[in-house]
Amino acid sequence: MVIAAKLRRVSELTPDQMRASDADRERVAQVLHNALSEGRITVNELEERLSTVYAAKTIGELKPVTADLPTSSAALEPAPTRALGFPDQRIGGHPGSPVSIGVMSGAVRKGSWVLPPQHTSFAFWGGAEIDLRQARFADRQCTITAVAIMGGITITVPDDINVDVTGIGFMGGFVLEDKSGAPPAPPTAPTVKINGLGFWGGVVVYRRPAQRAEPPQIEGA
Repeated sequence: MVIAAKLRRVSELTPDQMRASDADRERVAQVLHNALSEGRITVNELEERLSTVYAAKTIGELKPVTADLPTSSAALEPAPTRALGFPDQRIGGHPGSPVSIGVMSGAVRKGSWVLPPQHTSFAFWGGAEIDLRQARFADRQCTITAVAIMGGITITVPDDINVDVTGIGFMGGFVLEDKSGAPPAPPTAPTVKINGLGFWGGVVVYRRPAQRAEPPQIEGA
């Protein structure tokens, strides 16, 4: 009887009254980081809003933080209401090159390759292209440090992974362009953090539909 009463109380909760998970907070934090990179909020505003995000206990407490920012409503749905998916089989493998350098020339990393836990891309009077749509990931969380000085770096990520862009543009740009319209990837998907600097140059991160023949499957399934 006690368990039944508790279940009834839970079923009567509105979505805003549901407890927020760590994944919920991280999704909202990603929206804020993207807003900073686009110039919508300042660094001080980011710090203030992140304090609210990580102190939030319910979904309802998260919503005001991004009320004045363009974002998909899916970013504020409680994680339990969406399928989390199976363990991602793209994680693992022998790491590829930890660097890509374009000095008065170009560097390309694309196709079937394994992104190492830390990859550094540097472009000086040149360019670099990194495409992760057919890549694997050495760890569930990988970091790309992109530095473009009087050059350009383009990074293409599939819409079925999580991406966190926190780079800085100084007399240049460091932006995330997401026109995929896709909701955030599940927490089980790989996460790529992209930081660095665009100085008299630019780093552009494109979120595009994944180029995979079929979704990752569990081995033996």
